[in-house]
Amino acid sequence: MSGLINRWRPSPYLVFSAIVTLVCVVGTLVHPDDWRTYLAAALATQIVLIGSGFVPRSRLLGANISRLPQSDAGRKEIALTFDDGPDPDVTPAVLEILAQRNVRATFFCIGRKAAEHPRLIAAIVEAGHSIGNHSWSHSKAFWFLGLRGLERELTSTQDTLSRLARQTPVFFRAPAGIRSPLLDAVLTRLDLRLVSWTRRGFDTVDREPNRVLLRLTKDLAPGEILLLHDGSVARESDGTPVVLDVLPRLLDVVEEMGLVAGPLEPGR
Repeated sequence: MSGLINRWRPSPYLVFSAIVTLVCVVGTLVHPDDWRTYLAAALATQIVLIGSGFVPRSRLLGANISRLPQSDAGRKEIALTFDDGPDPDVTPAVLEILAQRNVRATFFCIGRKAAEHPRLIAAIVEAGHSIGNHSWSHSKAFWFLGLRGLERELTSTQDTLSRLARQTPVFFRAPAGIRSPLLDAVLTRLDLRLVSWTRRGFDTVDREPNRVLLRLTKDLAPGEILLLHDGSVARESDGTPVVLDVLPRLLDVVEEMGLVAGPLEPGR
């Protein structure tokens, strides 16, 4: 973790919460009869601090890209992103659909899966798509990891993807968008930028393609970041991955609206 503390600058709310907590501790020592008031104030700031980590687009814990810059929106661009792959049953079909439409996207890959399917990582890159870091194991306990645990999850994935894709990821997406106040420091250490999304289709849990498509397209506007999945996908009653039904129709809507779908760009 060398150099981590020197480079990282905590978010304004982290600084605020630390100051409030310190004031409450000192206030309790000076005015012990008011301990309930100080405890309530300290707890309130900590609840907001912890709760913000469960709001994927929150910026209270640090920088968070949830939509494209205004300049991209002005060009009617949207970003197309896929999480939880690569998956040998789904990723190749997603790549084929994108190739047929000449559309590029960003794939946020799980490090463990990338190591298991190196040819899929190569196929993603060869098709002109970009690769993002989505942690090593996509652990349900990701929020509870300490600094060393977070660095292991992210560093292992960075090393694996950089080797397989021959490009170093510059974007990170937290598993399910959930993160702790410690994550921003690790992202700074690894020169990664946190990306969430503007809207998602819930294609990992909803088996009805029409509902998924509606969530992704209703009032769709330039500058939005769309989240789909090429891993951990929900399947229709006949076994078809929902994303494979939704994606072609989504691209139809994007084209009809005069929008341009593409990957996240490092300069954004």
